[in-house]
Amino acid sequence: MKILVIGNPQRYEKFSPGEEIIGRYDVVYCPVGSEDEELLRAGGDADVILADAISGVSAYVIDRMPNLKMIHSEGVAYNKIDVRAASEKKIYVCNNKGGNAAAVAEQAVLLMLGLLRTVVPGHEAVLAGRQIERKEHLMVKGITDLADCAVGLLGMGDIAKATAARLHAFGCQCFYYTKHRKEASLEQELHLTYKPLDELLPMCDIVSLHMAVNDETVGFMNAARFSQMKRGAYIVNTGRGELIDNDALCKALEVGTLAGAGLDTVFPEPVQKENPVVKFAEDNPGKILFSPHIGGVTTGSFKRMHHHMWENVRRIEFGEKPDCVVNDIV
Repeated sequence: MKILVIGNPQRYEKFSPGEEIIGRYDVVYCPVGSEDEELLRAGGDADVILADAISGVSAYVIDRMPNLKMIHSEGVAYNKIDVRAASEKKIYVCNNKGGNAAAVAEQAVLLMLGLLRTVVPGHEAVLAGRQIERKEHLMVKGITDLADCAVGLLGMGDIAKATAARLHAFGCQCFYYTKHRKEASLEQELHLTYKPLDELLPMCDIVSLHMAVNDETVGFMNAARFSQMKRGAYIVNTGRGELIDNDALCKALEVGTLAGAGLDTVFPEPVQKENPVVKFAEDNPGKILFSPHIGGVTTGSFKRMHHHMWENVRRIEFGEKPDCVVNDIV
């Protein structure tokens, strides 16, 4: 079989379950951001595409790959893949559901703590020889314990569940909203309280985004929803940048509706200096804490996800149905 990988070959070499796994297939690589024609020149006859989670696979490519049987996201997200076109061609679209849940949950908590403890301004103050001044300032201003925060989780997939478990260990009161309320047993297990969105937003000190990106959730956090949030609250996004309206976020931070934002992901990627959120952060130090979309890319996560991907490739090779199929293929 031939495999078209859209991603970094060094990553595949490092995290492959074994050299013999990749060695048994004809594997070709294209970098993220490759044009459609480049993908087709390299792998138009491929049986499988393994794609970086932020890399697109268009209908144009899908329609011109006659041997294609499966498109597999290297991560959890698959919103850049034209799932409808794949379904029409009876091509499986798969992801690594749950593979990086623990890692992203850690990142979400890290961003919450980083905002509450003003980690970056504190670091910069020490470098500038202003340690005591910063300490005195914070003792008067006040530092909020994470345990004293009501945290609202928007979405309740694997990552949100893992985040809820970690927040309970900190002593947080956790609420959640999702389109379809979860069963009482899960709420009890994770110490969660369900709230409708218009009740959750005004009562939470921190709102953490864990929703999938789709037509209903693009720009979900917009001006109207930011205005509903508790004044001085924080927003944390370890999901996808598309969930937040960038201009509305900057305005909410500017007027003080939000005290700060912790962002592991910003739309669009790759994030450039001209991005309005980046420019706002430069002009308003301490308002935004960035991380470079690394929540789910720990060594442990990649080992688990690559093992799962290559196991699904093996299933395709032997005519079996792969695991974690996200489209409806009979």
